[in-house]
Amino acid sequence: MLDATDRQLVHVLTVEPRASFRTIAEVTGISDQTAARRYHKLSESAGLRVLGVVSGELVGWVDWFVRLQTTPGSADSIAEALARRPDTRWVNLASGGTEIICTVQAITPEQRDALFLRGLPGSRRVVQISAHSILHNFTPGAWQGIRQALSAEQLEVLAVLAGGGDPPEPPDHGGAARPPGPPFGGKPSPIGPQTPAVLLPEDEPLLAELGRDGRTSHAALAAAIHWHESTVRRRIEELRRSGLLNFEVDVDSRCLGMSVSALLWLKVEPSRLDAVGQALAEHPEVPFAAATTGPANVVVTALFRDTQHLYEYLTGPLASLPGVSSVETAPIIRTLKRTGSVH
Repeated sequence: MLDATDRQLVHVLTVEPRASFRTIAEVTGISDQTAARRYHKLSESAGLRVLGVVSGELVGWVDWFVRLQTTPGSADSIAEALARRPDTRWVNLASGGTEIICTVQAITPEQRDALFLRGLPGSRRVVQISAHSILHNFTPGAWQGIRQALSAEQLEVLAVLAGGGDPPEPPDHGGAARPPGPPFGGKPSPIGPQTPAVLLPEDEPLLAELGRDGRTSHAALAAAIHWHESTVRRRIEELRRSGLLNFEVDVDSRCLGMSVSALLWLKVEPSRLDAVGQALAEHPEVPFAAATTGPANVVVTALFRDTQHLYEYLTGPLASLPGVSSVETAPIIRTLKRTGSVH
């Protein structure tokens, strides 16, 4: 379990993912060395990572939720194969052990068709496939569960300190800087005034390095991709301002006391779709909610302390939402890949 200081450190990163250890130390009241030591310890024990991700919707990429029903005993091997694919971001085994739920980012129609029309259907161990395109993300900020540790005064200090490096993100309704994307690939709003989004071929090595570790220093990035350090700094800022580059902060939810995770598939009346999505975004149990294609037009990732907490949510906050006609619950029993990294 994360202690109070660890939670503050993680909260800092959701506001300014590339904050220096000196900035983290000044905000949380610890030394630079302690900040670095705690960060590296959390990386090992809680899976804490900061990843640079491309906002695919701005360049025509499409995110999909894919559900696979497999023959008994074959789900593990199929899920492991999916986890090794570069176009998958999350790969989960659902309860029962024969259902795989994953997210796929299709960069081109050819890539999509190769997987959906030829790849997966070609396996005799896959007995059913459904794919749902993500239409709208209702949760474009980090999960509230990791954004409750800093005081208003600490957030003000962070806003001032972050102004000297990478630009801070715009304030949300609570007055805090808006964080990067949540679990399951949500995307934040761009920093500052939005500029035309153009992804260049020469950005690929930079984005690849940031996709492995979004906190890699400008100097290390410059050495790795053979750019000048000032060019690296300038290009990262340009990509962030355009909204093309965002950063996701990932941490194992079990270290935050959330031991049960589930996917919820909701059927919502079209006239109430937006209102339900906005309401879900305010629920502390929900790190991700999106409108999708398919018979269930809203998908939700939800985290709970235990099964009793799940029951209370289903019969309380969720049941009280007008317009929800049905709910399918798929508890997750194993995660093989999370935010693009195999586990």
